[in-house]
Amino acid sequence: MDLEDRTATLTLDKKTDEDLVSLVVSTQNEYAISLLYSRYSQKIFSRSLSFVKDREIAEDLTHDIFMKILMSLASFKGKSKFSTWIYSITYNYCVDFLRKRQKVRFQQSEFQKETDKYVSDEEIADARELQEIKVERLMTILEDINPEEKMILMMKYRDGLSIKQIQTIFDLSESAVKMRLKRAKEKVKKIHGKKHKNVL
Repeated sequence: MDLEDRTATLTLDKKTDEDLVSLVVSTQNEYAISLLYSRYSQKIFSRSLSFVKDREIAEDLTHDIFMKILMSLASFKGKSKFSTWIYSITYNYCVDFLRKRQKVRFQQSEFQKETDKYVSDEEIADARELQEIKVERLMTILEDINPEEKMILMMKYRDGLSIKQIQTIFDLSESAVKMRLKRAKEKVKKIHGKKHKNVL
């Protein structure tokens, strides 16, 4: 590598995430891609591992998620921090992965096979229907709140992130995070009350 190339590389190293994203979108610069990967691959892996509890699967997910991020870079408009955008993609990808895997496991579970021996088909169908209603109800409610509210609720109550961790992701004060959580919870309760007032 000659002096000019080294200088260009050092300059890229100091670029912000947003600058690197613009460069990748416009020129597909491979070094810029590798910089983004080095900055975020471990964070993506750690988040994936917290979901799947299996290092090999988490490594596969990290690769898949980063590929999805690369293919979606043009859609990043800078409305939020790049790290928040990365978190959102990682979170949604992992949730989708687990939802699909759990569905398969439920269908093939030994518990279901054993239950079938002792419980009537009608009772099993009723139990499954109730489960589907609950899942559908939650998904319906979450679709009715804005993505930021949905994400902050999931971070806190699904991922178990602390207020401080959420502060860092959103670059907000502690009071602002608590207020957003409160408003999002109130909105969910309100929607649930309206839509499912007389539903089990």
